[in-house]
Amino acid sequence: MSSLPQGKVHGIIKALTELEEKIESLNTKVADMKKNLNQKANSEIDRLMAKTRDMATKEAEVIINDAREKANEESQKILQEAEGKLAELKSKIDSNFDDAVTFVVSTVLKA
Repeated sequence: MSSLPQGKVHGIIKALTELEEKIESLNTKVADMKKNLNQKANSEIDRLMAKTRDMATKEAEVIINDAREKANEESQKILQEAEGKLAELKSKIDSNFDDAVTFVVSTVLKA
């Protein structure tokens, strides 16, 4: 075995120590970068969730408004039909009222 001079061994140890310190520094930086990346990812997730909620709310409002409008239109149609049938019924009552009175009077007089 060849023996290295004390100075070279000391230089190698010093270089290895510096390398170890740089690796530790890099590990710390990588951990910080991971932490920052996670924070950014969580912020982006929150932002996208809020945006999705807003979009869903707006879409739901459109659907609800359309349904409300259709329901109002349908209720107007039903109301118009009911008013038409009521007018028809009143007309029939008015046109047959005299006959009904005559019938009731003759029935009462026969009894």
